[in-house]
Amino acid sequence: MGRSRSQTTDAGARPEDQKLKAWPTLAYGIQHVLTMYGGIIAPPLVVGQAAGLSTAEVGLLITCCLFIGGLATLLQTLGVPFFGSQLPLVQGVSFSGVATMTAILDGGGGLPRVFGAVIASSVIGLLVAPFFAMIVKFFPPVVTGVVITAIGLSLLPVAGGWAMGADAEAPDYGSVANIGMAALSLALIVVLSKFGTPAISRLSILLSLVLSTIIAALLGMADFSAVLDGPIFAVPTPFAFGLPTFDIAAIISMLIVILVTFTETTADILAVGEVVKTKVTQKRIAAGLRADMISSAVSPIFNSFTQSAFAQNVGLVAITKVSSRFVVATGGVVLVVLGVLPVLGRVVAAIPTPVLGGVGIALFGTVAASGINTLSKVDYRNNLNLIIVGLALSFGMLPLVQPTIYAQFPSWFQVIFQSGISSATVMALLLNIVFNHIGRRSTSEGSVFASAPARAVPAELVRALEDGDHVEGGKLLDTQGVEIPTLTADGDATER
Repeated sequence: MGRSRSQTTDAGARPEDQKLKAWPTLAYGIQHVLTMYGGIIAPPLVVGQAAGLSTAEVGLLITCCLFIGGLATLLQTLGVPFFGSQLPLVQGVSFSGVATMTAILDGGGGLPRVFGAVIASSVIGLLVAPFFAMIVKFFPPVVTGVVITAIGLSLLPVAGGWAMGADAEAPDYGSVANIGMAALSLALIVVLSKFGTPAISRLSILLSLVLSTIIAALLGMADFSAVLDGPIFAVPTPFAFGLPTFDIAAIISMLIVILVTFTETTADILAVGEVVKTKVTQKRIAAGLRADMISSAVSPIFNSFTQSAFAQNVGLVAITKVSSRFVVATGGVVLVVLGVLPVLGRVVAAIPTPVLGGVGIALFGTVAASGINTLSKVDYRNNLNLIIVGLALSFGMLPLVQPTIYAQFPSWFQVIFQSGISSATVMALLLNIVFNHIGRRSTSEGSVFASAPARAVPAELVRALEDGDHVEGGKLLDTQGVEIPTLTADGDATER
């Protein structure tokens, strides 16, 4: 197939360095923003409500998170020396810290105490980021495949919640109308991907969001009445909720969140590298983690929280096959604009969550499929890679199928292992080290988990066969039943 005319690349250039024409770049960038919008506004919504903020103050918190998320995305995608992986990764507030931040709020001190813990822990994280990146050698395909699969599967409950209506207290939560709207947005993606032109197919997510929202509005399921409520333009005010305060216990608890963020961002960097088919080095991972940490350290100044890469946008890269980091950088610019134009943010916020649910099912399922594709490349012969995959995925899915399984454990344990992504990653890493690095040995005998050796024949033999050739009584015969001579190791023809 020929390359899209809107795409221009230089021979030998990295896939992520592709540059598209202006309009496709903007369209794909907006598509990235719409994909992650629900995820980026969820943490400030939860934390703001836990802090007892008013509706206007929660709106300010959301606007600030959009603004900082855009700047962090620009740093991660475009990069400066030592900061930024230069990969198509969208940055935003990490949901992994929500439970810890609400726990800090419960202990008193309000948002300033949370902001102080984020600043201090992020500065410490900035110092240790290069050392964390050194473990990249422990992320072979058997680990990255598990992590990518776990990312996709862990996000599916989020899509399910959106499809049902997000607000579990609402009377229409889980209604046929909500589920039907989610099914419609999903069906539009399928139809546009199958029957649309290449350009339409790649914009299927964005077009599905727009068309589904229009249909929802016509059916009375979308409310745009509050779009003009509030200011049109507003620049985030530094320390709008007060100067940060620093508490040792809060900082230590946020350090655990930083380690979880390291794990998830490393997984996302490796995942998008696999999707884009580009080389991901230890240096690149360290630069990506440093970008996370410097963004997280600065974000509380503008009333935001810990930043990390968004896994759902890795799925968007996989499903659209648009790997340009400049597209994602454009999405970062859009986020900054949304951060200073609250009216636009309110327009996007009016998209019904069931519409986002249908889109999320497609995106998150694609992430899981990418992980399965990576796992298909793993060598399972004469080793214990099969048990690594099985145990790590099972361990990662436990918090999803039994959300209260760790309810009696300490809060630090819950922060790490209540995340299916973190659980699967930790288990895959540990098992890979135990089975493949400590006293490495063949397990072709004595283990029920060692996969049976795969059978294979030379490709040259397959190409030499013709229609009707078959084996009978240990002899290779043609369609007429005449034996076909075989060659010995010396190249002599022989018959048996």
